[in-house]
Amino acid sequence: MAGGGRIADCGCKGIRTCLLCESAKRQLTEEPPKTKAFIYIPTKGRAQGVKNSDTAGWWFPYPGVCLIEDFVTEDEEKEMVHTMDQEEWRLSQSGRRKQDFGPKVNFKKQKIKVDSFTGLPNFSKVLWERMKTHTVLEGFLPVEQCNLDYNSDRGSAIDPHYDDSWLWGERLVSLNLLSDTVLTMTIPCTEVEVAICLPRRSLVVLYGEARYSWKHAIYRQHIKQRRVCSTFRELSAEFMAGGVQEKLGQMLLEIALAFQGKSV
Repeated sequence: MAGGGRIADCGCKGIRTCLLCESAKRQLTEEPPKTKAFIYIPTKGRAQGVKNSDTAGWWFPYPGVCLIEDFVTEDEEKEMVHTMDQEEWRLSQSGRRKQDFGPKVNFKKQKIKVDSFTGLPNFSKVLWERMKTHTVLEGFLPVEQCNLDYNSDRGSAIDPHYDDSWLWGERLVSLNLLSDTVLTMTIPCTEVEVAICLPRRSLVVLYGEARYSWKHAIYRQHIKQRRVCSTFRELSAEFMAGGVQEKLGQMLLEIALAFQGKSV
């Protein structure tokens, strides 16, 4: 279904739920446990305790995050979302909808199917050229793009998780469109939670410790209205020059960077 309207069904599987299936099952998702809350301060590269809380006055260095505000203009944002809405949005878990531009992957069996992969969409070429002007994204070669549609009516969210590191490389890049939100970072076996505020039209890059040691999530309460994001991923060292799957990686990149892709 094209467009940004509400849908009647959900794509949840297993333990993941959204407002639609919770209503049908008469069950509610548990609220996140209480934590020691910190806020990421981009200008200082650190996590700072929340005022009037038990973390007030405390801070610690928080490496591995780069936040670039106003990465696209309002006109560019409008045109990109309009272009996305001309294509089908497929149901995804936790009340989201998605458009995938990447190879089909079975991460558990570590297998890749290339047949249906036609590359990244045409409109993303200008985004990639702009990314490369920032030091943190020097040499960045996106091989996969996933557009995600979040809506408060569906209770859209994504649980804390790590992105795959067999196929996907160090830098995770996400463009936040249509509304502000919060990317919540948690580290296993601790109560510490770091909130990274993502302004509308900003680009966030996770790498290093933030990529591999901390899980990231978008909680339901931080989706106030429609939010669309585009997440870009690069290949891991195994698929790059000198890696054991260099040839496959090169083929994937040639397809991806032709920017002639259709959602799969």
